[in-house]
Amino acid sequence: MPFNIETARNIFPETLSADAVPATIARFSQLNAEDQLALIWFAYLEMGKSITIAAPGAANMQFAENTLNKIKAMSFQEQSQVMCDLANRADTEVCRTYAVWSSNIKLGFWYQLGEWMEQGVVAPIPEGYQLSANAKAVLESIRGLDSGQQITVLRNAVVDMGFDTSKLDNYQTVAEPVVPPKEMSQRTTVSIKGVDNPTVLSYMNYMNANDFDNLIKLFVEDGALQPPFQRPIVGKDNVFKFLREDCQNLKLMPEQGVLEPAEDGYTQIKVTGKVQTPWFGAAVGMNMAWRFLLNPDNQIFFVAIDLLASPKELLNLAR
Repeated sequence: MPFNIETARNIFPETLSADAVPATIARFSQLNAEDQLALIWFAYLEMGKSITIAAPGAANMQFAENTLNKIKAMSFQEQSQVMCDLANRADTEVCRTYAVWSSNIKLGFWYQLGEWMEQGVVAPIPEGYQLSANAKAVLESIRGLDSGQQITVLRNAVVDMGFDTSKLDNYQTVAEPVVPPKEMSQRTTVSIKGVDNPTVLSYMNYMNANDFDNLIKLFVEDGALQPPFQRPIVGKDNVFKFLREDCQNLKLMPEQGVLEPAEDGYTQIKVTGKVQTPWFGAAVGMNMAWRFLLNPDNQIFFVAIDLLASPKELLNLAR
């Protein structure tokens, strides 16, 4: 076979992903807990002026409700300690509970804490708090990113908090209920300038319909999907789990693409466009690329999803 997962990752090597995002996240992770929390709060307030964050639905929050109510009943000092523990990835009951939540539940948890901080129900950042020089530099870096990159940094910052799951034995992720696939009458179909491959078009259409049962059938048994800034998720079962937990209610808006033959009957296809998430809706369209490697039977052996460095990368399909 001409490809393995590692060599497949190198297709369309000229794709410029937003490397500033993982670099900013790495700098954020080196801050102390107090600065991390203050920076999230300042960024939350600043982004709120230009980006409307969608309130989480009840289905997203039912698993966090007990923990949130416990925090709500605490003193301000205890609430601050809980948040610092989360940032420090301490071994506490709350941190262990938080660690196994899906990304959407974690985002909903912090959304609710942010709302309560504004209302004075949860301990706010102390009045007059001054960020350290390092934290100010990270905040300036976040300000310099486009809106899609900003929300990616802040999302990853809170998702990585809580107890280290690698230290937990036999845990299961707690995720919100799976949204049923859209009825056929409610589905839309995409068109991609330069690409009419049925597998790629079906991938986009099934994703937009939350039809993960049919979407996973497009993959070979040992196929892989590589989310932005992560290692590939290998194997249909693992990819299916990721789709159900992290990809519900996305809106993919591919615009154009290019198709090229590869070795031994394989085909590589690059598509660029935008993605909207349920947390930010039409307010933020993240500039994305999808790099597909299809086997001779037109099944997905590998697909990488890249957050692009700049809007001009949407047009960068030249070799």
